[in-house]
Amino acid sequence: MNSVDFLLTNKDITYEIRTEIERLGRPIPDLIISKTDVGKSRNYSRNFNSSVYDRFKWLCGCPKRNKLFCFICLVMGGNQNAWTQEGCVGKGRHKATAW
Repeated sequence: MNSVDFLLTNKDITYEIRTEIERLGRPIPDLIISKTDVGKSRNYSRNFNSSVYDRFKWLCGCPKRNKLFCFICLVMGGNQNAWTQEGCVGKGRHKATAW
């Protein structure tokens, strides 16, 4: 089961199901995300590196949507923002970066 997609498509989830999803742990799939940035003298290409999951313990991924989400916000029903609704693929900021 892809818990990110399940949580996004099922809004009325019981506390017991949320607790079980949290117990199973955050999904940390290897995603195919790349971005090209324009520099002064050349273009820079950045690709997703799964080591980001080690740096940010709140981060999870959804292979179906190919985006990153805040696992804590998804499970606990956090604010309606990019980290809980659309997902992020770039250098988005999240207040949970200090967790």
